[in-house]
Amino acid sequence: MAESIKKNLFVIITLGLSIGILLYFLYTTDGITAMGEIILTLKLQWLLIAIGSAVLCWIAEGFALNLLCIHLYPEWRYRKSFFVGMIGLLYSAITPFSTGGQPMQIYTMRKMGMDTGKAGSIIAVKTITYQVVMVLYSLVLVAAKLRFFQTSVSNFSFVTIIGLVTNGTFIALVILFMISETTTDKIVYSVIYFLNKIKLCRHPEERYEKIHSQLEIFHDASKLMGNSFKLYVNVIAVTIVQITLNSLIPYFIYRSFNMNTASITTMVAAQVFVTMVSAFVPLPGASGGAEGSFYIFFGMFFKSAIIPAILIWRIITYYANILVGGIYAYKGRKYYN
Repeated sequence: MAESIKKNLFVIITLGLSIGILLYFLYTTDGITAMGEIILTLKLQWLLIAIGSAVLCWIAEGFALNLLCIHLYPEWRYRKSFFVGMIGLLYSAITPFSTGGQPMQIYTMRKMGMDTGKAGSIIAVKTITYQVVMVLYSLVLVAAKLRFFQTSVSNFSFVTIIGLVTNGTFIALVILFMISETTTDKIVYSVIYFLNKIKLCRHPEERYEKIHSQLEIFHDASKLMGNSFKLYVNVIAVTIVQITLNSLIPYFIYRSFNMNTASITTMVAAQVFVTMVSAFVPLPGASGGAEGSFYIFFGMFFKSAIIPAILIWRIITYYANILVGGIYAYKGRKYYN
């Protein structure tokens, strides 16, 4: 027991921190009072729709993975892909910067009998597809809702531009690397050494090797997966559905609070921006950053009910991933056969 606690100490501390933040806001603001008032008028059907939307996100995650898996392994079954998806959500939730999700998915797929290289290619393509769709999705919403959030959220333009530029630059490098490895290497090398000269980047050789190795993973993956237009279109379509479902959850929570004046598209945009901002927080589950960004972007909609909204949103979109993912991880041996 003690050994298990020691092994998972960082995860326990992080989860404790996340729960502590929520409890702090509940007890130091009018959160408890607001929660009591909301429970009395809560529209259960909308809350169930929010939960159902989260479940559909899990299903879509498995479906996108399954499309890529059956491309290389036609005999592959959806239940295995769903299991791999839940493992990814679990370890993304309990590791800093969500770094543990993809390696654990590759490890799990290998235990299921898949070649390590092919498993890595599937996860690499899935990851880059999600990032590309998220950035493009964000660009569309920024164009549509820029004026509203500029006037409603302080420093909105700065945060959004940083998020889009960071993610967009990485995606552009990956695509360019797939087209021309030599050109990309020259660009990355030149930029890193320029940053080193102006004292913004230490150990340039190590930094270059790290970026180069990451780009090579996507390059090798693209060669192994081939150029199936239909495959990528289908994966992109499922990813769009997945992001939309996830982005609708705050709106469904909002409606469950017996509120209905806010625009659904505006709230979807707010959730996409919360996701982008939270990506910069190094703690597992973006603890602290997720709650803070939700407070900033959704406070104007929920007003005095913002703290209960954060609590319910985190339970549905974060703690449920850990709970259900943990159950699958514990009972996962039957999926290895």
